[in-house]
Amino acid sequence: MQEVPLSYEEIRRYGRHLIIPEVGMAGQRKLKAARVLVVGAGGLGSPISLYLAAAGVGHIGLVDFDRVDESNLQRQILYTTKDVKRPKLEAAKERLTAMNPHIEVETYETRLTSENALEIMKDYDVIVDGTDNFPTRYLVNDACVLLGKPNVYGSIFRFDGQVSVFDARRGPCYRCLYPEPPPPGLVPSCAEGGVLGVLPGVVGALQAMETLKLILGIGQPLIGRLLLFDGLHMSFTELKLRKDPNCKVCGPNPTIRELIDYEAFCGVTPSAGEPSMHITPEELYRKLSSGEKVFLLDVREEVEYEICHLDNAVLIPLSKLPERVNELSLTDEIVAYCHTGARSSMAVKLLRDLGFRRVRNLAGGIDAWAERIDPSMPRY
Repeated sequence: MQEVPLSYEEIRRYGRHLIIPEVGMAGQRKLKAARVLVVGAGGLGSPISLYLAAAGVGHIGLVDFDRVDESNLQRQILYTTKDVKRPKLEAAKERLTAMNPHIEVETYETRLTSENALEIMKDYDVIVDGTDNFPTRYLVNDACVLLGKPNVYGSIFRFDGQVSVFDARRGPCYRCLYPEPPPPGLVPSCAEGGVLGVLPGVVGALQAMETLKLILGIGQPLIGRLLLFDGLHMSFTELKLRKDPNCKVCGPNPTIRELIDYEAFCGVTPSAGEPSMHITPEELYRKLSSGEKVFLLDVREEVEYEICHLDNAVLIPLSKLPERVNELSLTDEIVAYCHTGARSSMAVKLLRDLGFRRVRNLAGGIDAWAERIDPSMPRY
């Protein structure tokens, strides 16, 4: 990492860093020379990038392809109400460079894929994973192992968070902890299960702290350790992690030597499943408008049902569906729905395995219905 000079303005700005013996002038120059890629500019990416920018990390890369939505504002502190509908990276770059004009922000408005990950990541010193889905987590991990780069990992759900540093050169990787992904839909996303707005701030700040420690070469990074945060009980638990000698990507005899199809690996390939298992909001609207008899099965939780629901829908949460399946008729045409379609896909599979043939999943869930059919319906 080349040594770079600090201007008078930068010395003034970073004064509270410069008087810390572990940082000092030499450390601040390291931060200025560092290149950090943050994958995801959402709940975790917001505090991560804000704190890295404030700390003076000289080159910050951001990968995202989404636009700001009102539902983001409860936790994604990079954005304000005026940013709604703007590309996230456009708003993020504007905010970060306004905070610190001495840094450079490079944006990649694209989905990170097996085709572009190595090219995007190769010139960065540290990769910070701020994603919220399993395919991208495995992709980031494998790319970091292949490139020999540290992966600062974080995940959040409701009140709980996890943080670790995966660096296959010095310890385990993400696959050592989770060799296989969970079955599709088993672990709800934040969109399906919710997240307390302040939680990504806690976890993202910890990720930013680990990133700065890696750049400065100080302290004990979370390599070989998984930090668990319980916001409800305000407690931290640490688990020791070991390198898996049979790891497919970082073990002594790896079988994964190049990036693979991670959507297929995690079982979430968009084209998977029979087309007849799904019905679009428009198709359902036409059926209901023409008076066709359709049994609407809402498999969300009661708190979600109270926010919004389709008229005449019957609420049976997915967790209770196996014990209440006798309330459904094999002869009815059933359309199951949830928030965005993940849980209802599982419900449809369960019911089809039990012999229900006239059951389909509302593609995109009630969120797609609200967006495309009934704009007056609250969205969450």
